[in-house]
Amino acid sequence: MISFKNDYSEGAHPKIIEALLKTNLLQTDGYSEDEYTKEAYDNIKNKLKCNSCYIRFLVGGTQTNLTVISHVLKPYQAVISAETGHINSHETGAIEATGHKIRLIKTEDGKLSPKLIDSLLSSHTDAHNVEPKMVYISNPNELGVIYKKKELELLFQHCKEKGLYLFIDGARLASALASSNNDILFEDYKNLCDILYIGGTKCGAYFGEGVIFFNEKLTEGFQYSIKQRGALFAKGRLLGIQFNELFKENLYWEIGKHSNLMAKKLKDNFIEKNIKLYKESYSNQLFVIISNDILKELGKKYKYEIQKRYEEESIVRFVTSWATTEENINLFIEDFNKICK
Repeated sequence: MISFKNDYSEGAHPKIIEALLKTNLLQTDGYSEDEYTKEAYDNIKNKLKCNSCYIRFLVGGTQTNLTVISHVLKPYQAVISAETGHINSHETGAIEATGHKIRLIKTEDGKLSPKLIDSLLSSHTDAHNVEPKMVYISNPNELGVIYKKKELELLFQHCKEKGLYLFIDGARLASALASSNNDILFEDYKNLCDILYIGGTKCGAYFGEGVIFFNEKLTEGFQYSIKQRGALFAKGRLLGIQFNELFKENLYWEIGKHSNLMAKKLKDNFIEKNIKLYKESYSNQLFVIISNDILKELGKKYKYEIQKRYEEESIVRFVTSWATTEENINLFIEDFNKICK
């Protein structure tokens, strides 16, 4: 079976494996106090052109989101998210389990805007309701849609005016940075949010996510929060080595570029065969509407994820990664076109 179900089906990029093997028997301090982690911090800071930002590495995405959100918010405060937001739809109530409510907004494309946020804030005016204090978004978002720089500028400015923190989940940030529809440089993010999460697991690493605080006021005690949430990894050097490899040159961007290119090849063929796109995507996630008869045949050889099933057709997600080969893309296109005849 060839899988287009997610972007973490394989292990890690060969350069990361090579770096881990090369350093395997070297002894280092634990809990991310090692030289590789410190070098990774420096490489990321250099790429961001931000020496004052605060960086920490955690193991997984849900762990990262719940640790950050529970650290920043007071017990009576809530986080705002689109209904499609990962913290709402794929994290088993992790945020609520930390004692914080998620206030949801219905959107057309998974994006949040100042207008949508204001529509929610208008119903939270006194102590009888939770106090919204953070806005959570993803880039790319859960529908594969990319934010433009102007959108984030307006959103961040509005958040500051309303006394809200802006937290960007970049689990697939490599795809966003390399997108043909992207106009945001990595270094721009320091002026576009309070906290940025840079994904490793879905961007070529075995595992690992990076948290970057641009708002220094929010960093106090974060190391304690990491430990309390079970996120302080003893063999922290395994995180540092991976992120060091991703950011010491341009591997992170190369991974995003390749995964996007493979997705575009699929997208172009779907369009050629008059397959409807559920949402316009310029990332490594594609959402298309395909008849259930075609899916039944595809399922004999390929894996994909059904988002919503109807009587005659379904909304299906296809995801590509650093490891997706052009050979497998061509095989899929060949088989798909035969089925569609």
